[in-house]
Amino acid sequence: MTDWWPLALVVLLLLVVVAGWLLWRATTTAKERGARSGTAYSSSSGRGAQGGTQAETTADETSTAALPRAAVVVNPTKFDRTDKVRAEITKVCRGHGWADPLWLETTLEDPGYGQTKAALAEGVDLVCALGGDGTVRIVGSAMVGSEVPMGLLSAGTGNLLARNLSLPVTSLTQGMKVALTGADHRIDTATLRLRRPLRDADDEDAPPPVDTSDLDDLPPVPSQGEGEVEDHIFLVMAGIGFDAEVMANAPEKLKKQVGWAAYIVSGAQRLKGKQFKVDVRTDAGVRLRRRVRSVIIGNVGKLTGGLNLVPQAEADDGILDLVLLSPEGLVGWGAVVTRLVTRSSRGHQRVDYYTGRTIEVTSDEPVEIQLDGDTLGLATAMTIGVNPGSLILRRPA
Repeated sequence: MTDWWPLALVVLLLLVVVAGWLLWRATTTAKERGARSGTAYSSSSGRGAQGGTQAETTADETSTAALPRAAVVVNPTKFDRTDKVRAEITKVCRGHGWADPLWLETTLEDPGYGQTKAALAEGVDLVCALGGDGTVRIVGSAMVGSEVPMGLLSAGTGNLLARNLSLPVTSLTQGMKVALTGADHRIDTATLRLRRPLRDADDEDAPPPVDTSDLDDLPPVPSQGEGEVEDHIFLVMAGIGFDAEVMANAPEKLKKQVGWAAYIVSGAQRLKGKQFKVDVRTDAGVRLRRRVRSVIIGNVGKLTGGLNLVPQAEADDGILDLVLLSPEGLVGWGAVVTRLVTRSSRGHQRVDYYTGRTIEVTSDEPVEIQLDGDTLGLATAMTIGVNPGSLILRRPA
């Protein structure tokens, strides 16, 4: 046994704990949405269940008509009292010379896409996503190419995009201040076209596909497979294999009993899971067939806890970063963790990095897939293309 093995084992356990916590929070959010699915847009906002809006009449409507206005698309399950959160955000808006915000709450049926489109149709000057990584992804998906800036108001556990961009993650007031007064900064997004297994039912809990008809340059449809093709957009990273399996297979009964610790059990059970074969092609000329345990395509690379999964990834470089993880058993996972922590290039090629603007990954069997923490079910093939500078984000001036 080599000298690094005890350290690797400890680090691996810590990573499983951190991953379990993040995945539990993502799944809990989805379940909480279900409990509130009978609620449409907030009644106090005057929004209907179909995403329409009706004018809010105030005494000083005429005097405030010329003020800039922000919309806030909020996941209400993140808060015990959304009225207090709304009051806090409204106070910040008024203090910086903005009109009272347009307030739109997500639902189980529409986790933010329709609300964002409704806000853009209202002609707002800014759209803020108030929620976790899933809410940020859905709101960002609806805003790609709109030329309207987006603000990030972190209310989740991971808040990965905000962390990668050094935005406030602990103060709602500071986050809103940056959104109102910050500088516009363009970042990349990625379009993913996945092919479902033939005759396989879609995951009912998965976020619905998005409309990509406004994008000028879509990646090609996956060349292999016979199932239906869906389009999705992500901002942080997409993954197939191990990470998505852990999210999808944590026992419901155990999650109710022990919460996020159920993901530790799920992850530990799958450390010895079998590898699967993938064919990978990139526009940079990469052609390979490899047995892997996980494939990750990142737009940014930092995870919670300071681990940088994709050290070279930048949100505005116009490039996607591909990571192939190929461990075999516990010893293999120890080597993977050691290499990620030390960023060493020595030893077996259990961690491989590639880059490209278009990437195609085809699996020899259906595998679980996740986007920015949202589980999408099974896929057999996917193509991913980068959309350079397609989303405007507010960052500190």
